[in-house]
Amino acid sequence: MDRGLAPCEALLQGQSLLPGHYYQGSWEAGRLVLAPQYRTGPEVLKRCLFLALLDLVRSTTIENLFATCNPALGRLYRRCGFTVLVKNACEGDGGNYSLIHGDVPTVLRALAGTDAERQLAEEELAALAAPDRVCA
Repeated sequence: MDRGLAPCEALLQGQSLLPGHYYQGSWEAGRLVLAPQYRTGPEVLKRCLFLALLDLVRSTTIENLFATCNPALGRLYRRCGFTVLVKNACEGDGGNYSLIHGDVPTVLRALAGTDAERQLAEEELAALAAPDRVCA
């Protein structure tokens, strides 16, 4: 973020009461799109989000995820480790939208669906915490 491209940036600028750590390494997460033939259920979405986040963790500095979403998607995102920061933060074509946030460790752990994914998530999170970590 910080490039004026993410829809939730203007909302975040209006939330001056958020602690500073919310803005560190922040990325907008509301733009993953699956082709209709792959929209077979929430487990497929969780798997795609897990793989996308894993790639980001490995290749860049990322600590926080934000998105704006309608109430139905808000429920889905909460199952993926996000929390609602501001309910009814803005109004769009589909009604009111909430501003949601998830820190990377919480979201990555929530998205890990298998034992192998959970182990991989913990290994990547441990690598993130390593003092000599360098992003690609």
